[in-house]
Amino acid sequence: MPGILYLVASPIGNLEDITFRAIRVLKEVDLIACEDTRHTQKLLNHYGIKNKTISYHEHNERERAAQLLKMIQEGSSVAIVSDAGTPGISDPGFRLVQLASSNGVRVISIPGPTAAISALVASGIPADEFFFAGFLPARSSARRSRLAQLVNVSSTLVFYEAPHRLVQSLNDMKEMLGEREAVVARELTKLHEELQRGKLSELAARFNSGSEARGEFVIIVDRNRLEVRSSENAPAESLDSLVKRLEAEGLDSRTALKQAARALGLSRAEAYRRLVLERKG
Repeated sequence: MPGILYLVASPIGNLEDITFRAIRVLKEVDLIACEDTRHTQKLLNHYGIKNKTISYHEHNERERAAQLLKMIQEGSSVAIVSDAGTPGISDPGFRLVQLASSNGVRVISIPGPTAAISALVASGIPADEFFFAGFLPARSSARRSRLAQLVNVSSTLVFYEAPHRLVQSLNDMKEMLGEREAVVARELTKLHEELQRGKLSELAARFNSGSEARGEFVIIVDRNRLEVRSSENAPAESLDSLVKRLEAEGLDSRTALKQAARALGLSRAEAYRRLVLERKG
């Protein structure tokens, strides 16, 4: 009989945030596939788990997935553990799950911590409907393009972000999504856990101190803008300046106008008419 593939959620900071079931499964499987074996070993040592580990990360995922599938098909049970949280959520795991499922291997998820959900429910921003966007692109132009695609999403937006890109991303969110209420969460479940609340522009200014923060951030953005922009009440030069900025980042004029219109809540025809008037005046 083939073995089973387990997806085991692990703590995102506090080692107590793991279920009894997860500990049992980690003790019973034949092999634990870890994003970083040294990191996971601290968790295993804490709970007296002696099972063998193997690396399974973004750089070896393709080759390792085939190897692990073969072991499972031959009868071994394997658990996937990411460095923090639930495997497959912005972490390795999807390729092996897809491969296992397509080959008739049983896949069982052992639920537990996820940074996005922990931040969302504590944010005070509506959690009845949300869109998880993961990490935004590192390059500013690509990041703005992605945000422009999310302008009309009528759900709370949830992002992950690295410390060195936090301020840039908050500024780009303000520019492309419009001013909104937001929450920035960091060090979740740890001693210095912190949730900062405010407008996107306020949060960008608050974190623009140059101080380096540890770990990854979760950004929760409200679905509603705080100001209503239209062809009658939008700031006089915002459309023109936004189009020029997008063009400077490498977009052609047609695409720049289309994305700027979407960001400001204008139809393409309205945006074109207003841009002509602004550049004439």
